[in-house]
Amino acid sequence: MATAPPPPSPPPLLLRPADTDPIPPITGAAEDAVLLAAELLSREEVLRRRSRRVKQLARHYREHYWALVEEVRSKLREYYWSIGVSPLEVDGLDTAAAAALAEVSGENDDGVAKKGFCRISECMSMAMPLTSYCHGHILCDDRQTLYKPCTYETFSSGQTCGKPVLQAAVPPFCTLHIQKDQNHLSQVFSREGFRVYSSGKPAPGFHVIIAEYIHQIQINRRKAPNAASTKNADKDENAG
Repeated sequence: MATAPPPPSPPPLLLRPADTDPIPPITGAAEDAVLLAAELLSREEVLRRRSRRVKQLARHYREHYWALVEEVRSKLREYYWSIGVSPLEVDGLDTAAAAALAEVSGENDDGVAKKGFCRISECMSMAMPLTSYCHGHILCDDRQTLYKPCTYETFSSGQTCGKPVLQAAVPPFCTLHIQKDQNHLSQVFSREGFRVYSSGKPAPGFHVIIAEYIHQIQINRRKAPNAASTKNADKDENAG
């Protein structure tokens, strides 16, 4: 059985500052014990005791606050994995949209999400959030609008690939056929005499492309005077 994919990353929450380390215990308990039986305290002693207790209270509140943040982050991650959408977005939906969201996400009448596999009987992959299909069969969902089929045509049968790719993908090819298309273009450019970079290497920067373009212009300019002089020499020989 295929293992479940890792849960998606929930929206970012407030992170605990790196410099907010646990504050060491505030000293002064021994002095408070000594002054406990005193009838009168000086102004300096009162201010010192109050300062210590305010710092202790602030430390406890700070630790309690960050504990609540960690608990909210954990619960939000579970909710985001089960429902597939932020609870802030769900609150803004109307009744019909919320009902459609519950239907697509696989919730029962009690609002409890039911995790399952892809609706295709032969597929053992986990279904994507907000749909009943996995990534490989996401095109079977008529309501989805994020994916479209790969339009790369195979040379043998002439049929298109049909694997799901994002709507914004240009060209609309899957990863395998993008590499094939790049290799095919590289072969065509090499055959025509153009210098191209290998698809296995990282794409050159813009300054590299400009430098190569200028280099090609300079080569063509050097060839032009030589071709003109050769043509004039041929004319002189024919005239003589």
